[in-house]
Amino acid sequence: MSVMHEPWLVALSLVMAFQGSFVGLNLAVQVRSAIDPRRRLLLAGAALTVALAIWSMHFVGMLAARLPVAVDFLVLPTLLSFLVCVLVVGIAVFAASNARLTPIRLGLSAFVMGSGICTMHYLGMYALHGSLQMEHDPAYVFASFLIAFNAAGLAMWLLFGLGRRPPIVISAAVLALAISAMHYTAMAGLTYETLQPVSGTLAPALSPGMLAILVSCVAFLVSGLFLLALVPAQEDQTDRGMVRNQQLEEELRAASEDKQGQSAQAVMAVSGKTASGLQAVAQAVRPGQPLGKGMLPIERDGQKTKIGVLDIYAIHADAHYTRLYDGSREFFCPLSISEAEQQLDPRTFNRVHRSHIVNLSRVVSYKRSGDGGVLILAGQEGQSVPVSRSRWGRVKARLKALGQNRHQSHTGHEQPAAAQ
Repeated sequence: MSVMHEPWLVALSLVMAFQGSFVGLNLAVQVRSAIDPRRRLLLAGAALTVALAIWSMHFVGMLAARLPVAVDFLVLPTLLSFLVCVLVVGIAVFAASNARLTPIRLGLSAFVMGSGICTMHYLGMYALHGSLQMEHDPAYVFASFLIAFNAAGLAMWLLFGLGRRPPIVISAAVLALAISAMHYTAMAGLTYETLQPVSGTLAPALSPGMLAILVSCVAFLVSGLFLLALVPAQEDQTDRGMVRNQQLEEELRAASEDKQGQSAQAVMAVSGKTASGLQAVAQAVRPGQPLGKGMLPIERDGQKTKIGVLDIYAIHADAHYTRLYDGSREFFCPLSISEAEQQLDPRTFNRVHRSHIVNLSRVVSYKRSGDGGVLILAGQEGQSVPVSRSRWGRVKARLKALGQNRHQSHTGHEQPAAAQ
């Protein structure tokens, strides 16, 4: 006979799939820009919460099924289905977030995620074999896999593949649809027969009532803890930004008073495009302090590598990713411009436009252009970078505060003053 379902429990299963997917994907989008050990924690958290969404939705959906007999769930297949789900979701998230999402990488991630959802479902169904004799229609099995594969692929593409990422709630809704639609499609192809009760339990089992309480509490508790963990992280980031801004103002005042002579000579060296001049400017900003905090990931000649922030002249947004300019070449970077900005030293790098970040120590001249301005960078091509109207005054003040004394030339550019 076929299976009927309790409508309100079906609705509850959809809610559980969505809330777990939303929390898990919120963690997953941070994996790409994070560094160890936080990167590993985010990957583990994303895998755990998405797997928990799949697992909890499945068993609430099973409890929604109107079966003519009371059923028990065997413990071993139940636990095994969750562990397999955590593993395959972790692999899928890692594959999608580790580098640029190519069609091959997207297909692999979707296949692994879709297979994981299906594997979890049928392992969980095996936990009922002590109570029911079940048969699965092969056409529905194949259809359920296609639904899981395509919907999971769409969720990964929305999350990692678009230039302008849509709200995470959309990706979470698509992933929840993949989980739920796969489950109920597979259940539509299920027929079963009840078995005679067997004396003596061959394996430890959980009652449906206890399982409902356990699954609901664990799912909402774990997802809630991860969601709460995201809020302090955002607040801490704001607080750190305020502290860095205060430090920046203090250092700019000190640089303006103590470093004017040294900075003017350094900027003259930059205009001559000498390597020693570039280092002099870097030291003029703040002696003994690094320009950046480390390395940024790039792709060079088809190979993944990293570039030191000391070598970066400018960064500009390229859809959801960025391009880094080192004075002679541009390189693709998988980070968004906001993610890249978090890795840079604000004493040297400045967000001059919503799509541009500039290393101020590489600026050799600047000029007014319309309501904003334009910065001219050192390097082989003398690349120019636009400055937005709202940021022009602050950028100009920072350049002057760094000791770069300039005078207005007849060309309209402000050039470094001659060395005294």
